Amino acid sequence: MSENPTPSHRPAGAPKPQPGDVARRVTQRCAMLGISREEVARRAGMSPHYLELLQEASSDFDPAGLLRIAAALRTTPDELLEGTAAEPPGQGSAARHPVLQKLGPEECRDRLGTHGVGRVAMATSEGPVVLPVNYTVLAGTIVYRTDPDAVTAAAPGTEVAFEVDHVDEAMSSGWSILTVGRVEHVDDPGVIRQLSEQVATGPWAGGKRDLWVRINPTQVTGRVIRTS
Repeated sequence: MSENPTPSHRPAGAPKPQPGDVARRVTQRCAMLGISREEVARRAGMSPHYLELLQEASSDFDPAGLLRIAAALRTTPDELLEGTAAEPPGQGSAARHPVLQKLGPEECRDRLGTHGVGRVAMATSEGPVVLPVNYTVLAGTIVYRTDPDAVTAAAPGTEVAFEVDHVDEAMSSGWSILTVGRVEHVDDPGVIRQLSEQVATGPWAGGKRDLWVRINPTQVTGRVIRTS
């Protein structure tokens, strides 16, 4: 199996890893597992020298090699490339030179489409609430299924906020997208059938959640913390 650099794949809208990003995540993962980088190389069936190339590589190296490294570290290639929020986020130190930047509308929409769980925020008679939902982006709108009696089944026309984010603990960086829009209940049988065919993942909460809710965005904004 070749250890020569070749292009690998990243989700649409994901920022390209910078040189050294993967190496830092490998180092962090080694510390969590209590193993050395030499042991990682042995488990991955490659030379320690190739593992050292991660210090200089970005995303342009052998995908098969990355897969072997991820398996040796009991994680996934995506988590090595982009980071993960599986560990409690925000407990590490800030990066040495953090830069907070606004994201453009197109970049916001691209990142919004890379996730499957977001949070709906709305006002209720008992005060504001923020609840997680499984969602899909279709034709520029946010779609999710819920119980007709649930709080997330806000009345048609209600203005709500919808937020997704990504945290890279190893890099002390991340991004968030905030969408504001009005709720629409989908009741056209043809549209419901189309949504059922296009949306592969059902609500994780289970139960009878047969109301399709669509959020039609009127405003999309985002911010990202990068390291300079």
